[in-house]
Amino acid sequence: MKLTRLLPLAAIALASCTQKPAATTSETPAASPMTGTWKLVSAVTVTKGDTVKDYPVPNQEMLKILNDTHFAFMRHDLSKGKGKDATYTAGGGTYDFKGDKYTEHLAYLNAREWEGRDFDFTVMFKGDTLIQKGIEKIDSLNINHEIIETYVKQK
Repeated sequence: MKLTRLLPLAAIALASCTQKPAATTSETPAASPMTGTWKLVSAVTVTKGDTVKDYPVPNQEMLKILNDTHFAFMRHDLSKGKGKDATYTAGGGTYDFKGDKYTEHLAYLNAREWEGRDFDFTVMFKGDTLIQKGIEKIDSLNINHEIIETYVKQK
């Protein structure tokens, strides 16, 4: 008789013992070292062995912004478009990044004849510094040079 009274209690106790689901993690993949806002601090162009320092340029600044799939860059004068050195350049598109290989698929640029082209680069990271090196070659525009750009990640 005591056993028959314990049987319903045991059934209730057993039913309330459910296995806890495995801990779910909402781990997101580590952010790519490419993502973020980068300020250009140095740029050189090498054409047929001749090296020209293109940046820094007094009274100008340039940023490159990358998310997981797209890049954009803007370069402008700091005098708000006034004066003889007024300039503005902007472009962007999608990119691929694997290991140290970075390819820009340029979809937008104020120099429209550059649009629709791919540019391959090798990148290297040193702390908060990104060094991008590669060839820009467009036969129809007689462009064939190597660029080396150094960026510092902005906080």
